Amino acid sequence: MREVVTVQVGGFANFIGSHFWNFQDELLGLAGEPDSDPVFKNNGLNMDVLYRSGETQEGVLTYTPRLVSVNYQGTLGSMSSNGTLYSQPPESPPPVATWKGSLSVQRSQHQKRNLFLQRLHEEEQIPSSGVENGHTLSPHDNQDKSIVESLENDVHFWTDFSKVHYHPQSLYELSGLWMDVEQFNSYGAGKDVFAESLGGEEMNDRLRFFLEECDHIQGIQFLVDDSGGFSSVAENFLVNVADEYSNTPVMLYTVRDPRSQMSSRSQKRNISRDLHDAVSFARLSPLCKLVVPVGLPSLSEVSTYLRVNDGKQYHCSAVYAAALHSLSLPFRMDLPGPSAISSCTYGALDVNGIVQTLSGQLRQNTVIMLDATMPAPCLTGSGKVAEEPILRNLQCLTPDVSEALEDSQSVETLVINGAFQSGGNRATVSEVQQAISAAYGHSIPRPRFCHLSVAACPLPIPLPFPSIFSDNVSQSGQLLGSPTPNSLSKGSLDVHSIPMAARLRSSHDVLPFLSNRVDNLRKYGIRRGALGGELLSSWGFGREEVEDMAETLSNLVKVLDPFSDGSSDSD
Repeated sequence: MREVVTVQVGGFANFIGSHFWNFQDELLGLAGEPDSDPVFKNNGLNMDVLYRSGETQEGVLTYTPRLVSVNYQGTLGSMSSNGTLYSQPPESPPPVATWKGSLSVQRSQHQKRNLFLQRLHEEEQIPSSGVENGHTLSPHDNQDKSIVESLENDVHFWTDFSKVHYHPQSLYELSGLWMDVEQFNSYGAGKDVFAESLGGEEMNDRLRFFLEECDHIQGIQFLVDDSGGFSSVAENFLVNVADEYSNTPVMLYTVRDPRSQMSSRSQKRNISRDLHDAVSFARLSPLCKLVVPVGLPSLSEVSTYLRVNDGKQYHCSAVYAAALHSLSLPFRMDLPGPSAISSCTYGALDVNGIVQTLSGQLRQNTVIMLDATMPAPCLTGSGKVAEEPILRNLQCLTPDVSEALEDSQSVETLVINGAFQSGGNRATVSEVQQAISAAYGHSIPRPRFCHLSVAACPLPIPLPFPSIFSDNVSQSGQLLGSPTPNSLSKGSLDVHSIPMAARLRSSHDVLPFLSNRVDNLRKYGIRRGALGGELLSSWGFGREEVEDMAETLSNLVKVLDPFSDGSSDSD
């Protein structure tokens, strides 16, 4: 067994995680459904990589994500911090020995379940002697429509659309934040949260619980909402991981939603945000093997096949979760390994293999770009390379990058799952290989190295998935023609699965992302009279530390552009 532990820190990271685990739960359910598409039954994926087996106190077998989730206190909605399988009645507070007077208990009103969660709860009351794992909801057309409408208009917490059972060690709520959530918006705001008095040791214990029960841990996929104070929470978390599990590779996804990237009319807020971006990246990047920045200022124009409302985390997180699902397929494909072709998977690659592929070639580049296409178009047209092949439809989901540069030294890992041929048949593993090879041999520049992974299994679309597909997306995710302007969006009731393609890419196209951060740190934090010097000081950083961070960022720039001026230009 080659286990992977997942960590989600912060609001948007948990929204993405909620969709990600819904996909996995749907796969588990479809694998056991007698009438489901055979492509889901023998998918060649080992779900034990992401899940752990257990047992409740009542002796019911469980199958839960190997996950640690961290968020504000009160962000679990109607879900208990013990999860859904191990719920316990609230305990009465212990008596106070020194108090002889009367005692009253004040409890906040419990969040009510929305229509989706009510339906989920009702169906789970049906007696079952099997293992508690993935499931698909029984079809109830009228009720399903009401549920979809409810989710589109009434999602407040990431748990509002989660259909997954969690282990009681998985869900951790930060307590002791004596500030408004809106003020928890910078690196400095979260610096003290990881202190032992505020639960840092407990977070470590929860991660240790999952890591130390693994037989052969292959890595950690770590998602952090780095648009605010959770960046520094993640730094302290990762420092402990590096100290205790130095041989365990960490793939870090720094995520943010469009709302956090809106410019302010206040110069002070804009400077604070720019400094946060620089400090966060400089502090987090040395603590992991790969950093993948994820989150565009707008997703509304990423694809003509999608209709994403940038103002809804429920929408935006679904797109990023779909890409992360595809990227996770190689490290849970059944062996035999990368050179063997089976009918359902090809190109298995563990987390360390992904790290070595992307950062172990000519450059030691820890900053990786993420591209995806959703849904992926058909592979071929009339026996030739398609006019718009999958590779040309990949859209970068990493912000502040350049798409105009051609990098002959780029290295990438490409994952394609559930692909179709132009005739409507699912493409075989070998057909996908041939199509990608042909595409790189024609008008698309070939990278220095590309590792291709292929899975026949498409991305399943569970009921709580948002209505973000245009009307030209079929039930199986094929593209039917040009979208009709102003037509209604399709969701899980109309689209049941889609083909996907996602890519991690090491390229100097990420130079603007790095250059912006080092320039802002020098401009606002180091130069004489810098407007952000006092702010950085309030975050606990002295001038020497700020200069060290600028040097860290400059070194990353130098790796990609040896002729750049990487020396500090401070006065």
